[in-house]
Amino acid sequence: MRKLLRFLKDYKKESILSPLFKLLEASFELFVPLVMAAIIDTGIGNKDGGFILKMCGILILLAIVGLTCSITAQYFAAKAAVGFATKVRHALFDHIQKLSYTEMDTAGTDTMITRMTSDINQAQSGVNMVLRLFLRSPFIVFGAMIMAFTIDVKAALIFVVTIPVLSVVVFGIMIITIPLFRRVQASLDKVLGVTRENLTGSRVIRAFNKEQEEIADFDESNERLTDVQLFVGKISALMNPLTYIIINVALVILIWTGAIQVNIGKISQGEVVALVNYMSQILVELVKLANLIITVTKAIACGNRVQSIFEMETSMVDGNGSKKEDTGYTVEFRNVSMRYKGAGADTLTGIDFKAKPGDTIGIIGGTGSGKSSVVNLIPRFYDVTEGQVMVDGMDVRDLCRTQKPQGSVFRLRNAVFQRPVLSQRIAHTHEHTALDLSLNGDRIHNLAGIMCCVNLFDFAIVIQNNNMGCITVGDMTFRERYICTKLVGRLKVLVEEVAAFQLA
Repeated sequence: MRKLLRFLKDYKKESILSPLFKLLEASFELFVPLVMAAIIDTGIGNKDGGFILKMCGILILLAIVGLTCSITAQYFAAKAAVGFATKVRHALFDHIQKLSYTEMDTAGTDTMITRMTSDINQAQSGVNMVLRLFLRSPFIVFGAMIMAFTIDVKAALIFVVTIPVLSVVVFGIMIITIPLFRRVQASLDKVLGVTRENLTGSRVIRAFNKEQEEIADFDESNERLTDVQLFVGKISALMNPLTYIIINVALVILIWTGAIQVNIGKISQGEVVALVNYMSQILVELVKLANLIITVTKAIACGNRVQSIFEMETSMVDGNGSKKEDTGYTVEFRNVSMRYKGAGADTLTGIDFKAKPGDTIGIIGGTGSGKSSVVNLIPRFYDVTEGQVMVDGMDVRDLCRTQKPQGSVFRLRNAVFQRPVLSQRIAHTHEHTALDLSLNGDRIHNLAGIMCCVNLFDFAIVIQNNNMGCITVGDMTFRERYICTKLVGRLKVLVEEVAAFQLA
């Protein structure tokens, strides 16, 4: 969280003025008990109505000035907090854009979204509360104790004992709850992660009849989050009752001591009322301080989580674009293997093919076989574990970030379709034609039947010109490979027919 405070450097003025105006408000508030004491001892004691009206006017003036200072302080605090959150959000978004898919997969998109939204919002609330109350509350607490010493030293000793006891309770609960709030946010990430996986992978989950297992996994994660939240909530809930008990005991002792001092003529009745008011001010401010500490605790935990994303560095090193071969191929895979970070085995092994300009490549395989992984290696969303991916004669790892090959591969869109069966969607542009066929018609129905016979859950194909090839990914029998190869040839004829129909 401390490193995030650099985003407040453009709001130094607001960060200084807000606490100062709050301290000014607190100073006026400390004079209120003395005015009340004067009204009791002088105005009521002497039955002086004019003096009472005069003191009431002073109270109204103190209220107006205090309200003005409070509104001004709130304005500066809100401006600094909102500006801080905006800068953090922009910087975090820019940083995420520089991360590779490997880092995004490791952290998870749910985690990124949580950091960008709720965590930054919590940090914003923490900054706002700190600027408004972090100095004000301690100032009133210790200011009230000092003012009590000006009235009576013996009575003020009660304040000296009460404040440390309250501090032990408040800071003790804070120390206990800080790691618990971190656990709450981690459990929330788990729940969001399970939700994201189920939403994005619903097709696969239903295909393999895993709904009940996923529901059980979600219920377990949700129960864990609920248990942690209830536990930390119970501990935080002890704050108010414990502080009220301590303050009320201190008030009883203060009134008892004040009564004795009044009887012996050492202090007046108005001064006892002033001491009680000072004790009440301490109670109110310590409750505010306790709530502030809880908010700051959450803000620190959330700020540290945001900072952890800033500390992530991309694993991909930008190339210099200096190495180029005249291969004559637009895309070339040279014995490529790829393994995702943290995976126990390779996703792709020994992928080797070449594609000239105008060639059409069909990638066929079962769910999870690595079809999308093959396509993701071409624009270097991921780095290969072994081998080379060549685009226009250049290894994609040698390309600099701003350099774009001239080949047609980077003009393709929707290159891989993820469908359990064939469905219809024909899109034409001046750059490419993407095809996803439907169950309409006997010939298409027959092709869909072939797909079901070989037990394939995914089919991906890109149509450009008249050349067509086939790549099978994953474990497939000889019969399956044969049928898939024939299927690509039959699709070529079907593509021409459907395209001609659409263009007619």
